[in-house]
Amino acid sequence: MKLTVPSNLKRVGFVSTRIAGTDGVSLEARKWAEVMERMGLECYYVAGECDAEPGRMVLIDEAHFNHPVVEDIQKRAFTQRPRDKQLTADIQAATIRIKKQLHDAIERLRLDVLIAENALTIPMNLPLGLALVHVVQERNMPCVAHHHDFYWERERFLRNCVDDMIQAAFPPPLKHIQHVVINTQAAEEFSRRTGISCRVIPNVMDFAAPPAPLDEYALQFRRTVGLRNSDLLILQPTRVVARKGIEHAIQLVRMLDDPRAKLVITHSSGDEGDGYAQHVRRFAQLMGVNVLFVDRWIAEQRATDAEGRPLFTIGDVYPQADLVTYPSTYEGFGNAFLEAVYYKCPIVCNRYAVFRTDIEPCGFRTIQIDGYVSDETIKQVRRVLSDRSIRQELVEHNYAVARTFFSYDVVEHELRSIFRRPEVACRCGVPCVAAETDGDTTGCCNTKPEKASQDRKNLDH
Repeated sequence: MKLTVPSNLKRVGFVSTRIAGTDGVSLEARKWAEVMERMGLECYYVAGECDAEPGRMVLIDEAHFNHPVVEDIQKRAFTQRPRDKQLTADIQAATIRIKKQLHDAIERLRLDVLIAENALTIPMNLPLGLALVHVVQERNMPCVAHHHDFYWERERFLRNCVDDMIQAAFPPPLKHIQHVVINTQAAEEFSRRTGISCRVIPNVMDFAAPPAPLDEYALQFRRTVGLRNSDLLILQPTRVVARKGIEHAIQLVRMLDDPRAKLVITHSSGDEGDGYAQHVRRFAQLMGVNVLFVDRWIAEQRATDAEGRPLFTIGDVYPQADLVTYPSTYEGFGNAFLEAVYYKCPIVCNRYAVFRTDIEPCGFRTIQIDGYVSDETIKQVRRVLSDRSIRQELVEHNYAVARTFFSYDVVEHELRSIFRRPEVACRCGVPCVAAETDGDTTGCCNTKPEKASQDRKNLDH
């Protein structure tokens, strides 16, 4: 029997710096939105950049981390020491501007609850996080903070002159905000630092709806990027950043010693600079490995580029991979891992920390590397590439495991439970019998100010 959602929660507002493209935060926000729509809720978006339909979103320019004012604040906040008065004034001014627009957006969209997507987690936009905390406090607004990666997990944020602001909003140690993290290690560290509890909701895929079969459009991919049908497509479906450990994928292809093997990297460096990408290119040349950087042909939707060449989605590419490499040294969870399972690809995976604690115990069968590519790794890869029956058994097993532990049903169950908590179900801030029992706040203090007033008096005495 499914838990009911309180009757006063109808319209959900996702708030973030950006909800657009294929970054992990945007992808998971869309998945949560799909689940909530299935629960009968209406989802809206407030962000600096958003690709939702116009009627469903409000754009706030300064909410984007690439806004010039925000970029200038961030640069000073995470380089200069000590903090000068001007930086404080600039942050406060931007916070006030964003706060006003957040209030306006909530009223315009008539939102009942906010989902802060990483906006209260990592200080990519200091004024947005501070403004969001102020708004939640001033409106007594129910809020679920969905945390993906914290500032203490990123070296570039550790040296700063705004520690007071970080402590106040990233994340805010407020008990009435419902905090959600994506792995158990983050949960332990979150609670150690804040002294409050949180829920763990992993990244998910819609495993109840298998991907569609390959069509003629998708089958153009190999020819478009310069691959022959006989080539082995070894897929690295990640951005080119140091923590992805792409050197291990290059070494694996080199040790395979098969001229048909080509390493295909689907994404660019993103916002972390091009230094590591240059290193990967040099390393591949030294190892004599053919690496294809195909990000120019990957898009969110099928389309054509300026020269009329087809653009492909990542879903067009995965099913054509003979093998997926996932040699990351660190991941908040592992979206690409779940995607590879969803599209039924065999996976070579490094045993990064979260994989060991949150994914591996579920029973997935992968070709594992433990910090380096061994002869045993290569032996297993060759076996999977050469024996179709072994490959099929492997990928079908992984799909069944993922459907049990990382499906939309997991998110729906957790969200129904969160939405029934008194702090979310009841807006008055007073413990409510209706909210604590069946979650139905119809007629409770949420809609009866006189009852809320009396409850406050009773609490005072």
